[in-house]
Amino acid sequence: MAVVLAGFLTGFSLIVAIGAQNAYVLRMGLARAHVVWIVGICALSDIALIALGVGGLGRLFLTWPHLLSVFQWLGVAYLGYFALSSLRKAFRTESLSPADAVVERRASVVLTTLSLTFLNPHVYLDTVLLLGSIGNQYGQQRWWFAGGACVASLLWFSMLGFGARLASGIMARPRTWRILDCSIAAVMVAVAIKLATLHLAH
Repeated sequence: MAVVLAGFLTGFSLIVAIGAQNAYVLRMGLARAHVVWIVGICALSDIALIALGVGGLGRLFLTWPHLLSVFQWLGVAYLGYFALSSLRKAFRTESLSPADAVVERRASVVLTTLSLTFLNPHVYLDTVLLLGSIGNQYGQQRWWFAGGACVASLLWFSMLGFGARLASGIMARPRTWRILDCSIAAVMVAVAIKLATLHLAH
C-alpha cells in the first residue's frame, strides 16, 4: 500500500497543474458536452503512458531526443490555433449560453482531446520519463506504483470533467463564459510560449 500511495501522490502532483489539457476538460465539463468521451480518452491515454514509462519506453526519448522536438513544435502550432479559437468563441455572442456553448461534433472533440494530450512534449517528460524513472526505482513493485499513478489520473479527470457540473449555476451568464474562454486562451498561449522557449533554450 505504501508503494501504491507513493504512485498516487506522485501522479496526482504531476497532473493537477493547470495546462492546456486540463483547461479543455474543464470547459467541456462545464458545458456538459461529450464529457464521458473526454474523461475516458484523457484517463486511458495517461494510463497507457504511465505503463509505457514504467515499462521502459522513456529510454526511447533519451536515445532520440529529436522526437520531443517534433512534438514540441506541433504542440506550439496547435496551442496557438486553439487559443485563437477560444478567443473567437469568447466574442461570439450566440455561442455563449451554457446550453449551447459547445456545438462541436464528437469526432472533433475526440481529435482535439487527443491532440492536446499527445502533442504536448511535457506529457512525455513528466509521465513517461519522470514517472517511469521514479517507478522503476521500486524494482519488482514498480507496477504497484504505476497502479497508484493510474488511479490518480482516473480520479483527477473524473473530478475535473464530471465535477465541473457543480459549478453550472455560476455559468448561467454569458459574461462568465467569455471570461472562461479568455482565460483558456491565455493558458494555451502561456503553454505555447513555454514550449517554444524551452526549445530555444536547448
